[in-house]
Amino acid sequence: MQTIIPFLLVLAVTLPVGAEQLQTVTALDVDYLAAADYADAKDKLDIYMPLGATGAPVVVYFHGGGLMYGDKNLGQVVAERLLAQGIGLVSANYRLSPGVMHPAHVQDAAAATAWVYNNIAEYGGDPRKLYVGGHSAGAYLAALLALDPQHLQQHDMALSDIRGAIPISPFLYVEETARDRSKSIWGEVPLDWLAASVTPHVTAGKPPMLLIYADGDDPWRRAQNEKLARELTMIGNEAVRAVEVSNRDHTSLISEINAADDQIGGLVATFIDEQTP
Repeated sequence: MQTIIPFLLVLAVTLPVGAEQLQTVTALDVDYLAAADYADAKDKLDIYMPLGATGAPVVVYFHGGGLMYGDKNLGQVVAERLLAQGIGLVSANYRLSPGVMHPAHVQDAAAATAWVYNNIAEYGGDPRKLYVGGHSAGAYLAALLALDPQHLQQHDMALSDIRGAIPISPFLYVEETARDRSKSIWGEVPLDWLAASVTPHVTAGKPPMLLIYADGDDPWRRAQNEKLARELTMIGNEAVRAVEVSNRDHTSLISEINAADDQIGGLVATFIDEQTP
């Protein structure tokens, strides 16, 4: 187990959740890769936990931005929503293209997940109730972590160490998506695109997965989410489903997650309850 760095900033803060005020314990800019020193704090994560939490479920969250943009700060609004459900959230940075190519993004995501698994008990979380999630490109990373065991194996973890995955509006089938994306992400070789996709890893024995997408998402994105849920279910994974959220688009799924008509908070809380022994 990695040692908690003694000079971490741990604050009791108040975050708005609707009309309520929620007390949380927050640790900012925690270094999840002691052997690295990435520019722009890409080896750092932020921890949001309910004040006084003991054995709380925790979601490791990866921001969106096409694997080229974004920052862990984007996870704060999601933390606000989940904290109201008694769920902790850890928002992790990861290196971005064009500075790096696949698989560097998912390797960082795996390292962050392993750090949380090894250390979250110190913050009131339960490593046996560990989930991975994210939005858009970050949701793709979460899906890969839950489907391709090689990334977590580098940190002595197995897929069974993840209680479930919660990808929100991901792209998934890179062999389809890469054609219209920067070649700095997955390169120019179609076989490399396939290797970076979920496709080779659609097999039995995967963790539960809740795929969430918006009725206003692009048709191709909605189709990819439904396709993965269908394929995983057909091959024997029972706790997998895709849910369409109404009155949202790709952006407002997250930007409006604390609105009165949000559906994501309830979906996530129910999913986590279903996976709790």
